[in-house]
This record gives sequence, structure tokens and C-alpha cells, in this order.
Amino acid sequence: MIHALNMVWNPSEGIDLGFFLLRFYSLSWVLAFGLGWYVMKPIFMRENESVESLDKLFVYTLVATMLGARLGHVIFYQSELFHQDPLSILLPISTKPTLHFTGFAGLASHGAAIGIIITMFYIQRRVIKRSFLWILDRIVIPVSLGAIFIRLGNFFNSEIVGTETSSAFGIKFLRDKYNANDAMQITQIGDKNEAYNTIATNPQFAEYLAAVTPKHPAQLYEAICYVFVFAILMFLYWKTEARNKAGYLFGLFLILLWSIRFVVEFVKESQGGFEQYPIFNALSTGQWLSIPFIFIGFYFVWKAKEVKEA
Repeated sequence: MIHALNMVWNPSEGIDLGFFLLRFYSLSWVLAFGLGWYVMKPIFMRENESVESLDKLFVYTLVATMLGARLGHVIFYQSELFHQDPLSILLPISTKPTLHFTGFAGLASHGAAIGIIITMFYIQRRVIKRSFLWILDRIVIPVSLGAIFIRLGNFFNSEIVGTETSSAFGIKFLRDKYNANDAMQITQIGDKNEAYNTIATNPQFAEYLAAVTPKHPAQLYEAICYVFVFAILMFLYWKTEARNKAGYLFGLFLILLWSIRFVVEFVKESQGGFEQYPIFNALSTGQWLSIPFIFIGFYFVWKAKEVKEA
């Protein structure tokens, strides 16, 4: 009876503009950086920093996020690509089994975080003549907002799904259960979207739909929690003196965001990585990678009580 309440998730890939398909995942990235810019603009105006420096900051941050996220995924989760398919690491293609377009898939948030932090060293030296922690304390505000939209993009892509559940909140991710080739083979329909829609709505294929087990919408769990992270950081920056404690907002961001990631990993399907080795299998790869960020966050929050920046 509970399973009857579970929503079947079979969204379209994006908005068809006729000459171009605007994918929801791509749109989530656009929203993440676009809204992030508008969130940072009043912060820069308050701190007497130019909009020109803000533009440069976001260009560098965009490149660092994409590059860091991709390299992070390959290093932590799919290292075999270095010798099996090196061209696919930084290009939207794969050469296995034959050359084909894949888009930019396989991005790791831990890698993105490392890429952003490293890039802020360059920003601090060449663009914004402020302390390194001044920049980090402010950049984490739009980053936390962006994290919401990225996870919503994952939800639309039916990726990074949770484990199976009998809860009424579980969702049947049709495109996670069957890849495009499976759907077209089952229905004998050449168009993948039409094939998926047929499985979802045609009683003739009810047995295939019934085989889709409800899973935790782990992406939504994270996205909802990140709303609170963003709200907390915004409140502390605008309504308190926390912005004057160098490293405090940055440290708090690390604690909150990666603690959420650590907890949600308990109901998230394995994404592989070094958790396959017996010495690391007590936790998931995502949890192991989150722990250092959490401890670093506590360090900066603690030190912020002693080191202040006006």
C-alpha cells in the first residue's frame, strides 16, 4: 500500500527550444552562478569592492569549480580513466567502446571545494587585495546557495540517488532503473524519452514499472538542508559581527555543509571509490572525504575567536 504512494520520477531532460535543448542540469549550474553573483554584489558594495573584481572572481570560481569537480571525481571515484580513457577526463567525450559524446558528467563536490580554495589564493594575490580568509568568508555564501541548485540538477538527472526504502517518501527513479538502451529495447521505441514515458504510463509495461523500487531522494535531502546553511550564513554576515572574525564563516560553512553530506551518505547509494578496499569500507568514500573538511572547519571557527579582522 505504501508503494502506491511513491512518485514515479521520469522528468524530461530539459526545455526544448527547437534549435537547442536546454538541459535542466545545465540550467542548475547557470542559476547557481547567476544567483551567486547577485548575492555577492551587495556584499562587495558594502565592503567597497568593485563589481569588476566580482566579475573576475566569478569567472575564476566557475573554472575552478568545473575543473576541480571533474578531477576530484576521477581521482576519488574513477581513477582507472587515467590509463583507460584519458581523453574523457577533461573533454565531454568517451572513447570506450567507441568515440561518442557524453557531456560533462561525473563531478565531485569535494574536488570542487578543493579547486575553489586553491583558486582563492590566486584571487587574493592578483584580483582582490584582501586577506585570504576575508575572501573565503564571503565566497562560501554563494557557494552554499549554488550547492542547492546543483543537487536539484542531480535530482532532475536521476543521479546520486539514495538507497531502497519502503517509506512513502521514496521515489521511483525510472531513469536510474533503466538506461536509455534498456528502455528502448523493452518498448521497441527508437526515441528514449518516448520509451521512458511509455513504461511510466502504458499498462502494457506495468510489470517493468512495478520493478522500479522506491529509493531515498538523497539529492533533495541535501538540497533542503543546504537552504538552511545558506540562510544561516546570510543571517550571520548581515545581522551579526561574524563577518569580522576572520575564518569564522568559512569554518562554519565547512562544518555545516560537510556534516550534512556525511549524514546523507548513510541513505545514499555507493558511488564507488576507495571504500571498496576493506580498510576503508566502514564508511563511504564521500564520508571519508568529508571528515577532513569538518575538522578543518572546527579549527577555523576556534581560531576565529582569537584572530579578528576589521
